This record gives sequence, structure tokens and C-alpha cells, in this order.
Amino acid sequence: MDHYITTSRAARRSGGCLVVGIYEDGRPGEAAAEVDAASDGLIRRLVRAGDLSGELGDARLLPQVPGVRAQRIVVAGLGKRDGFGVAALRQALEAAVNALKGSTTGDLVSYLGLEPLGSVTPYYVARHTVEAVGNAVYTFDEMKSERKKPRPPLEKVGIAVRDASERAAAETGARHAEAIVTAMSLVKDLGNLPANVCTPAYLARTAQRLARELPGLSARVLGEAEMKRLGMNSLLSVTAGTEEPAKLIVMQYKGAGRGQPVVLVGKGITFDTGGLSLKPGPGMDEMKYDMCGGASVIATISAIARLELPINVVAIVPTCENLPSGKATRPGDIVRSMSGQTIEILNTDAEGRLILCDALTYARRFKPAVVVDVATLTGACVIALGHHLTAIMSNRDELASSLAEAGLASWDRGWHMPMAEEYERQLQSNFADFANVGGREGGAITAACFLGKFTKGLDWAHLDIAGTAWRTGQKKGATGRPVPMLTEFLLRRAGALPDRP
Repeated sequence: MDHYITTSRAARRSGGCLVVGIYEDGRPGEAAAEVDAASDGLIRRLVRAGDLSGELGDARLLPQVPGVRAQRIVVAGLGKRDGFGVAALRQALEAAVNALKGSTTGDLVSYLGLEPLGSVTPYYVARHTVEAVGNAVYTFDEMKSERKKPRPPLEKVGIAVRDASERAAAETGARHAEAIVTAMSLVKDLGNLPANVCTPAYLARTAQRLARELPGLSARVLGEAEMKRLGMNSLLSVTAGTEEPAKLIVMQYKGAGRGQPVVLVGKGITFDTGGLSLKPGPGMDEMKYDMCGGASVIATISAIARLELPINVVAIVPTCENLPSGKATRPGDIVRSMSGQTIEILNTDAEGRLILCDALTYARRFKPAVVVDVATLTGACVIALGHHLTAIMSNRDELASSLAEAGLASWDRGWHMPMAEEYERQLQSNFADFANVGGREGGAITAACFLGKFTKGLDWAHLDIAGTAWRTGQKKGATGRPVPMLTEFLLRRAGALPDRP
């Protein structure tokens, strides 16, 4: 989906469709007022008649508005004037795109960014606009035998800015957003595919394809024999019950010479039954999303390569299935990790940390500046934060704050949760160096404390995306998070923002 920046006034702008807004009290926004004046009061008449609503999430398509050059106008509700911000902007744009579904519009220009948005800069207005539209137009029907005949797709997104002084920053924001939308769509596609298609080998092939396509990006895939030689017995214990071979995907992007890289580690369990600690049947189909952490770091490094940022990044994805069989790891088994530490596996459904710990040890060979792991790790995180915020835990408060700030700026929000010795003590074992679970209390934190045993001496953060990686119910599907947060974090480290925070 292409983008462009325009300084044209709404009533004079030609094209497929303009998006303007009205507030909950019926007052038109800036561009809507201009359209209203050009059309001899059409907007206000429709508001008085009750045919247009300013309620956030409402939108109506108006074809052939007199006095306006564009073929169509979508009037989107903006909610309360004093409550209009990034969240409302994105929701209004989503409603506008939904109002266009079924039409033949291939070109949309948003004027919503001209509304007062506080301290939000033209760069972020453009980014949020392109991301919101990109997310709204995403569909997944690859596995359906009878796909609906697609209408002409929305091919262009225009972003209105106030004057030429805002054009360069908005252009940068839109360009960054295109890379983020492409990366999020990749995560969604991988997550939404069934586990009999998106296997560890499929993930590995995806990484290799991206490495062939994108400049500065390489990919290496380690098999089980090499992992065994490296001593990754914790990772291999998870894959013992399945016939599908495990893979360790290692991607490298070199954009900054010999500089220390940021290493991203993503959990890639392509299907998780819980192993012998079998999960309940209802909802188990959603365990195909247990690889979204791995998919998100693959997608993020691909976005960085597309943007050719001056930064070095490594993405490491341990990927396998967790299934029960006669060869599966048993509760009570003890394994020696790549670090040499022994782990008593009290619950085989706490498998994500068992593959991540060996990947985190492997990450040390890159002498990283920072390590961030991403995982759909614990149901306890969903209980703590619901499906709204990603949990951020770290051994460096400054690193956690940087990720939280990146999440807020990209509207992919996270929350800094604590780590403390008291939680770590819950992992004590009578028979091994420590256990892989520490009880129900503080389960998301004890999981992070487990990973912390393998990251001593590193600047490390852990993102638990169990509540944010996918939606359930009628809108079931992968979300593409936390690609925006991670990309924003790397854009800041690379000094690639027009107005560096």
C-alpha cells in the first residue's frame, strides 16, 4: 500500500475518498467544516437529522458530495473533543476503512490528523494513520477453498498536513509505518496459519526467504544435531514428544559496521498441547499462536532491513512443537541447559522458558549491547494485565523504561512489572539447581525470574505477550504485536526519528 503527503484543502482535493470527522457534540472538525461550507451545509443538515453521528467508532460514506472534488467523503465520529488523541484517531480511521468496504475506492486521504492532538508530531500522525489503515484492511483467507472475489484493493493512503514545513517528517513517518505494517501482516499471516502448515521448518523457510529478499539480512538454521552438540538439552526436552524436528533460526542484520548488536529472542512454539501436562481441550486450537514471539522478532528484523537502519540486530528463534507421546519429557525429569545449570521440569506446559533459556545462552556469543526476549509465556500475565498491555520485565530499569516509552509512542503499550529475589526463591528445587515453575502466585514474574538466571551480566528485558499477541472470539486472529514497540525501540536506538525523543 503506497502513501503520499498532501497540503491540499479538503474541498479542493480530488481522488477516491476523503476522511473527515465530527465530534460527539455535533461540531465538525476542521476539514469537515470546510466540506460543509463547500456543500452548502450538507454536513450540519445530516447531523441535525440524526444521519451522522460523532460517536467514536461510527462512520458514514457520502458519495458525490456537491461542491467537493473527491468522489466520496467518509465522515467519521471523533468522540469527545477534549478526549481526541492517538487512540481515538486510530479507532476513527478503522471505522472509516470499514465504511468503505464494499466500495471500489482505491485511494483514501485522511484529514483527521489536522485535529488537535496535543504533542503528537506530524511524524507520528502519519505513522499512526498508515498503521491504522493497514491494520484495518488486513484479511486472512488463505486457507479457504472459496475465497470471495476481491474488490479493487485500497492501494494508496494520503495524509493531510497543515503546510509544507510538516511534509518531510510526515513522509518519514509514513515510510516507517509501511515497513511496520508489512512486518505486522507477516506476523498475522504466520500466526493465523494452522500448525500443520506453520511448522518449525516453515518458520525457518520464511526467515531464509526474507534473507534472500532484503539487503544486509542473513539467516542460518541450526538442526537438532547441532543443538545437541551445543548442549541445548533444555530446548530439546520440549521437542522430545513430536516427530517434527526443532529448529534454531538465527538472523543477522548488519547496518552499523562492528557495533554491538541488539539481540531479539522470540519463542517459536508452533503448537503447544502442554505436553504430558496436557492443556484442557477448549481453546487449545489457539495454541497455534504460541509462536507469535518468534514471528514478531523475525518480522521486526525484516522491518529494520527494509528501512536500512544504521544499527546491528540479531534475531534468534528457537522453534518446535510441544506434544505428548511415549518419548515426551515427564514432570520430574531433570535436564542440563546449555549454560550448564540443571532444571527440574515440574510442569511440561511451562515449556517456553525451557527453549528460551538455551537461546538466551546462545545469544551471548554475539556480545550483545541489549537482549530482549519476546514470548507468549504465561496465562498469569493475561490475568494480571488482560489483553491490553504487554508485560515488561527487566534487570535494568532504564531498559524497561525505554521499551515502555517506545510502546506508548507507537501505541503498542506495555507495563513495567517488578522482579525481585522473593519471586526467584519460588523456583527452588530439592533435586536440581532450580525448577521451571514456582507456583501460581506471581506466575508471570517467576517465569521472568527463571529467564533471568540465564541473562546475568547482560542488559536484558523480557516481554510477555500472552495477552496481546492474538484476539479470541469472533475477531479471533493474531494482532502483530509487539512489532510496533520493538521497531520504535530500534528506531530510537538507531537515531532514525526526525525529532528524537
